[in-house]
Amino acid sequence: MNISTLIGLLGPLSIAVLLIVIGLLSKRLGEQTHAKPYYLGFYAAALFMVISAAARLFSPAAGIPEDDPVWIILEDGLPAAALTIGVMLAWRYWSWLLAERD
Repeated sequence: MNISTLIGLLGPLSIAVLLIVIGLLSKRLGEQTHAKPYYLGFYAAALFMVISAAARLFSPAAGIPEDDPVWIILEDGLPAAALTIGVMLAWRYWSWLLAERD
């Protein structure tokens, strides 16, 4: 394992931390507005990012070929799904900020 692999994991892990923070903020907002607990989706999205980062970390040691469909889903599909879920939920919870006008 080289240093560039570890540095490459900083991006997905930082996105996972960001999703958790937004989930915690959305939970507090939802408690005040009595909204449905959609914030749990942020935690699921963060889990997808962590699984993808773990797959990137352990795949060279496992000898998984890069053209394997499971590898493609783990490396590309899970982060795409996580970001899509995060954007949709953030829009659902926080769109009222953009709708407020003077």
